[in-house]
Amino acid sequence: MKSFYQILGAIGLIGLLAFTSEFGKGKNRISENGDITIPAGFKAVVVADNVGNARHLTVSPNGDVYVKLERLKDGKGILRLRDNNGDGQADDITGFGNYVGTGIAISNGFLYASSNSEVFRYKMNNGVADSATAERIVQGLVDRRQHNSKSITLDNKGNIYVNIGAPSNACQERDRQKGSKGQDPCPILETAGGIWQFKVDKPNQSYAEGSRYATGLRNVVGLDWNTETNQLFVTQHGRDMLFQHYPELFNEEQGAELPSEEMLQVSQGDNFGWPYCYYDQIKKQKLLNPEYGGDGKTAGRCESIKKPVVAFPGHIGPNGLLFYTGNQFPAKYKNGAFVAFHGSWNRAPRPQEGYFVVFVPMKNGKATGDYEIFADGFAGEFKDPSKARFRPCGLAQGPDGSLYISDDQKGRIWKVTYSK
Repeated sequence: MKSFYQILGAIGLIGLLAFTSEFGKGKNRISENGDITIPAGFKAVVVADNVGNARHLTVSPNGDVYVKLERLKDGKGILRLRDNNGDGQADDITGFGNYVGTGIAISNGFLYASSNSEVFRYKMNNGVADSATAERIVQGLVDRRQHNSKSITLDNKGNIYVNIGAPSNACQERDRQKGSKGQDPCPILETAGGIWQFKVDKPNQSYAEGSRYATGLRNVVGLDWNTETNQLFVTQHGRDMLFQHYPELFNEEQGAELPSEEMLQVSQGDNFGWPYCYYDQIKKQKLLNPEYGGDGKTAGRCESIKKPVVAFPGHIGPNGLLFYTGNQFPAKYKNGAFVAFHGSWNRAPRPQEGYFVVFVPMKNGKATGDYEIFADGFAGEFKDPSKARFRPCGLAQGPDGSLYISDDQKGRIWKVTYSK
C-alpha cells in the first residue's frame, strides 16, 4: 500500500484516475474498421493485434486462422488464432514451429508452411493442424537473405509451387553497383529467379527431385492457383535503380514509376525475361535492361517475352495474391483477384506509394476492367517503411467467404465481411 499512496501523493487522485482512463483508451484505441478504409457495405474487425511480423496466412475449414511469422514470437513461427465466441476476434492464440518464413497454405487435409529454405507439412485433424506431425517435404533451397521468402501455393493434382527469389537486383557482376554490367548468361537462374514445382507428399525433396516450373522471375511474393482456369498466377516485384544507375536514360519520374509490378499467368516452361528484360507499363512493352545494352526504348531479345495480365505502377511491393471464390461478397468480386501491396521504399525523391489492397475484376483468367483500391489507410500518416503504421502483406479467404488481411509491421490481422 505504501507505493500506492506515494503515487497518490505525487500526482493526486484526480490525476491518477485520468491517467488510468487514458491508458485504458490507448490499449484499445482502434477506430471503425480497424483503422482502414473499405467500400460501403463492408465491415472490418481486428481478429488479433501485435501478433508479430505476420506474413502470409490461411484459414482452415473450421475457421481457425494460421499465420506465418517472419520472426519468431515466443519461440514460435506459426500462430493459430481461434475465435471461440463468434465475435470475429481471436480469444485463443497458440503457436508452433520453430522457424521463420512467409509461405503458408491449407490443402486436402494438410497445412503447409515454409521457412526461407524448406517446406513442411502438418496433418489436419478436424480442421486443426497437428504440430506433432511435422514432415519436411522440401529442403536445401537458396537462401541468401535478399529476396529469400519462399511463398507457396498448391494445385489440385498433388503439386506445390515454391517461389525462389533471385538474390540480386539485375544479376550484375557487382550487385546494385552503378556501372556494373549484367552477367550473361545469369548463373543465378540455375537455382533461383523462378518457380519450382515439388510433390506434396514426398519427403526431403531437393532441387534434384523437384523441377523448375518457370524462370526469369526476379522475385515473387504473391502467388495463387486460379481454380476457375486451373492455372498458376503470381505477382512479381520489378527491379530497382533505373534512374539512380542510369540518369542519362531515365528521369526521376521514370525511375519512380518503372518498371511495372506485374501480375503474371504462369504456365510450365515460361520464361519471363529477368534479368535481361523489364516491363514498361507506359509503353506496354517488354524492354531490354540497360545492364544488357538497353536504352529504355529497345526490346531486343525481350520482344517475344510474355506480357503481364495486369501491369501496376512500379515499386509498390505486391506481397499477397488471392482469387476470390466465395459467395459472401457482391457478384463482381467472384473469381476476381485481390492484391496486397506492401508499400514502397525506393521511389525517392518522389513520394512513397502503395500500402493498400486492390481488387482486379477478372473472368477466365483475364482482367475485365481496371484495378481499384479496395482497402486503404494502412500506412496512416506516413507512407514510409520505417514509419508506416501497418503494411499489408498476406491475404486469405475464410470458409464463409470473408477476406483476411495480415500486416507484418506490427502484426494486425483483419477480417473483412460484407452484408447487404
